[in-house]
Amino acid sequence: MAPRIATMDVGSANPTLNRNHVHPIEIRWPPLSEQRAIAHILGTLDDKIELNRRMNETLEAMARALFKSWFVDFDPVRAKAEGRDPGLPKPLADLFPARLVDSELGEIPEGWEVKSVGELADVVGGTTPSTKESSYWEGGTHAWATPKDLSGLSTPVLLDTERRITDAGLSQVGSGLLPKGTVLLSSRAPIGYLAVAELPVAINQGFIAMVAKAGASNLFLLRWARVAHEDIVSRANGSTFLEISKANFRPIPVVTPSARVMQPFEKLTRALYEPVVAYERESHALAELRNSLLSKLISGELRVRAAEELLQAAV
Repeated sequence: MAPRIATMDVGSANPTLNRNHVHPIEIRWPPLSEQRAIAHILGTLDDKIELNRRMNETLEAMARALFKSWFVDFDPVRAKAEGRDPGLPKPLADLFPARLVDSELGEIPEGWEVKSVGELADVVGGTTPSTKESSYWEGGTHAWATPKDLSGLSTPVLLDTERRITDAGLSQVGSGLLPKGTVLLSSRAPIGYLAVAELPVAINQGFIAMVAKAGASNLFLLRWARVAHEDIVSRANGSTFLEISKANFRPIPVVTPSARVMQPFEKLTRALYEPVVAYERESHALAELRNSLLSKLISGELRVRAAEELLQAAV
């Protein structure tokens, strides 16, 4: 259809499409019964994608609430200090201290520390290989992320990137290929897009990447970066647009729990995060299936019965 429409351009200086040329075009259109069947198939896929989105929204809210309760409001510690039930199983409640002590960030739980984010993670940036050098891009196999890849995410999970680079392109990125589990934070225009890379990835200069060190959790860093957004932005500078540099980011102080609390948090929050990743993967696959089925069903390349069988296998 598109090539045919392109031949209808009229006009000398600027090609123009006249609506009178489009109106008579004959197109293939399935009967109403098939239209309804197609709508049901596509609607079922959309419903499942929406259900996954709502499930992820709930799981993410739970994970954020857990972080805030333990590491921002110190609810279990305050409850124990006041002689109240912290509302946790006793083995877990016993891991928390029963009083707060002074620190440079105000009162924090006894036995916890204030550390810089640079002590908890290796903090690195990236770069863009020359786009004029085709050998860096053509046939690329390594995921290469820009903040645009994070801008449309509904959950902080990066499953793929729009562009990929070659081995030669990767050699131009000083930070190399970062491991799966790296926390990505957009560092400019805007500051604050967040995601965990669920694949090895190279990054451009618009990121600060955090690779958790031994004893730290990448999910702790993810939740901390969201809560600390205002502090992060306050350390940014720039005349055209604000940007947080690695040098200004690494010293940011973080209230860091003891290992005996970090470990159960990692376990609990991981149990919330892994289903989010699974639902995201499923939704991506369902969206691809939906888009593929739409064109094939409308064109008649695929019959409704065959599409229904694919649908049953998918959902």
